[in-house]
Amino acid sequence: MLFKPELNETAKAAGERVARVASRARRRTVSITITLLILGGLAYIGWYAFQPKAGGVNRGGPGARLDLPVPVLAAMPRVQDMPVYLDGVGSVRALNNVIVRAQVDGKLIAVNFTEGQDVKKGDVLGEIDPVIYKAQYDQAVAKKAQDEALLANQRIDLARYQQLAASNAGSKQQADTQRATVAQTEALVNSDQAAIDNAQAMFGYTKIIAPLSGRAGLRQVDQGNIIHATDVTGLVIITQLQPIAVQFSLPQQQIVRVNAASAKGALTVDVFGNDSITVVDSGKLTGIDNQVDPTTGTLKLKAEFPNANFQLWPGQFVNVRLKVETIAKAVVVPSSAVQRGPAGTFSYVIGDGDIVTAKPVVVTQQNETDAVIASGLSASDRVVTTGFANLSDGAKVIVGRDEQTPAADLAPRKKRSSREGQAKDGQAKDGQAKDGQAKDGQGERRGKKGERGQVEGDQKGQTGPAQGGEPSGSGAKSQP
Repeated sequence: MLFKPELNETAKAAGERVARVASRARRRTVSITITLLILGGLAYIGWYAFQPKAGGVNRGGPGARLDLPVPVLAAMPRVQDMPVYLDGVGSVRALNNVIVRAQVDGKLIAVNFTEGQDVKKGDVLGEIDPVIYKAQYDQAVAKKAQDEALLANQRIDLARYQQLAASNAGSKQQADTQRATVAQTEALVNSDQAAIDNAQAMFGYTKIIAPLSGRAGLRQVDQGNIIHATDVTGLVIITQLQPIAVQFSLPQQQIVRVNAASAKGALTVDVFGNDSITVVDSGKLTGIDNQVDPTTGTLKLKAEFPNANFQLWPGQFVNVRLKVETIAKAVVVPSSAVQRGPAGTFSYVIGDGDIVTAKPVVVTQQNETDAVIASGLSASDRVVTTGFANLSDGAKVIVGRDEQTPAADLAPRKKRSSREGQAKDGQAKDGQAKDGQAKDGQGERRGKKGERGQVEGDQKGQTGPAQGGEPSGSGAKSQP
């Protein structure tokens, strides 16, 4: 047979051309398929994004249905007298605070109070050994008695000398000298009386007296110690708690307003408790400082409170509010009804057909609960207080009741949508199906393994029944 190289080369070249055409066709098919898959995925994503959501039935959200109203809560404005307050921060200070010190030196022989006791003015708080001061007092009394006896004798002599001088039986000079001696002794008796008063005062200072009524603090000196009048700490500090004072500050911009209000009469000041909500005591403004603190730009004020229940304590920081005026017949709405936008404050008013309209309002005063409306609302308007998330001007609403407001859970749990539940259920079912397939695959593999054992036993052993892979193999290997 003759070899023809040109025919083989021609056939080989034709085969290569066919292979290149087939490869190009396969690549084009794969590219078209991938492009179609991508376009299909993008189309599905766009279609899914524009479908109405399960909770998107409100008017304001994207994909919301326009045929259902927005659930809200509403309230009616109230017409009432509204007080105007200025808020400040201050500290409680004792109206009077006294360091009780000894006025004489000596040994402290008695302490007649307990720490933290309420004492009255004039109570004896402590006693100093009075022996020395009692002796000094007795000495002064005795000196006065001596001088008084001398004075009495000199007065008798004076009367005698005056009689002799009148009858020319004695000299007038002697009578005048005796008169001067009597005057000198009278002055000495007066000096003795002053010494007695001084000794009596020093003797009285051995009893340490409370100068005012108040609460005794911690004892600074124990019984038995030597106490001095020059001691800085003293025996005890007495603080007056009823009434008590609060010093607080207000911005300097409020000076004119406070002065104008105080000129009309006494101003009421309220003190809040630790929760900054409960008013624990009410008092009167008693003083305004005469200058502004240049470092803080604030003005100091002082108020006095009865403190009947001892809820205010010296050194305590408190929040206060000063009532400067009362707005008569003001339109008041809940603070939640006032919303803020780019153009300022506004409120949603529910009109005919439960259609809301955004109305601009002017707020005079606002706190945590109420807002005073100067203009923009009337007493007949019904305003929205809750449900602003999906609300817009011109939207239709459905007004619920206050008791329908959902309460917050103590331990909130994550909510899942129906689609997530279906997906999870589908995943569970797929898992079960996969487990079944796995079990079927294991059974098939076991069956195939048994079949392979039977075939090997037939090929190698040729005798005995086929009993599975390993027994058949071992039986075949044991034969000679």
